[in-house]
Amino acid sequence: MIALPRSFVVVLAALSLIVVECSGVFAQVGVIDGTSYGSVQVAQQAQSTDPRDEPTIQQSADYRIRQGDDLTLVVYGEPTLSPTIPLRVLQGGAIAVPLAGNVKVAGLTTGAASRAVRAKLRFYLRDPIVTLAVARVGLVEALVLGNVKTPGKYVLAPPAKLSDAIAAAGGLGPTDGKLPEARLEAPDGSVQNVSLEHLFQDGDVRLDRPIPSGETVYIPSPIVFSVRVIGAVDKPGDVLLHEGDDVAMAIARAGTSQNSAADLNHVVVTRTDAAGKTSAQNVNLYEILKQGDLSHDVKMQKNDLVYVPQAGRRDGSPTGFNPLGILRRFLPFGL
Repeated sequence: MIALPRSFVVVLAALSLIVVECSGVFAQVGVIDGTSYGSVQVAQQAQSTDPRDEPTIQQSADYRIRQGDDLTLVVYGEPTLSPTIPLRVLQGGAIAVPLAGNVKVAGLTTGAASRAVRAKLRFYLRDPIVTLAVARVGLVEALVLGNVKTPGKYVLAPPAKLSDAIAAAGGLGPTDGKLPEARLEAPDGSVQNVSLEHLFQDGDVRLDRPIPSGETVYIPSPIVFSVRVIGAVDKPGDVLLHEGDDVAMAIARAGTSQNSAADLNHVVVTRTDAAGKTSAQNVNLYEILKQGDLSHDVKMQKNDLVYVPQAGRRDGSPTGFNPLGILRRFLPFGL
């Protein structure tokens, strides 16, 4: 048996230790998603969580991708499919993925979008590992039209909501009565109506919905029409009303001073339909005001004729109740 120098034995032992440690490292490599890798870097990656199960590098896991966002795409082990330039979410909500083509990701979380891209790439690759992350949140472009002070197209900082779009347009224009419903049209053509009365007057913030880029916000203007009020009122003639106004509103606009001596028990509304047929309806406005419930009043229509007779001695209002004063309190104009 040949005796080895002591120094050689020490070197051999050290080499053996290195081989054992390296074997332990590469033993952990194995196969990742059906693909074998032979580097220490991949071995260290294998010790961590599968990238598909990791939260994306993103300000919120619940964030939903929007049109205009820039996304980074990484396909592990496939540098040619991992663009160095972020992918822009185009109009329609898709990104152009190398090899896979257009993949719709708008409205998805980054995790769900990663799975959508992976599903497309599986036609070409064996079980690819895909990670999508938001590199830059895109600005929101909204077109605000209708009854706002300065209609136009506005660029809003994300995340933008309906109230932000209206505020950018200078707020609502002149309104009289209840606030209208806003009409929101998304880039895909879908339409949603939102009650501004419930949002701004009742404070229901759940209706302050997010605005995607490319959304059109339309605020209807009050519909104005005229009716004619004659008889025992201060200013007989045509008065302007808004959609939803009733007989009480028409008489209040025509003037309701004590000198008018109006008989509100026997108000007559005459209406002519599209076919030219005329009908008359008696309205006991006195009782409606006395009960304090204007929901029983008659809604006015364009070209209606309202006749208010003058009260006789037996038709006067009972002592202690002034319906004309009640009319003023029901109306917001201070007429």
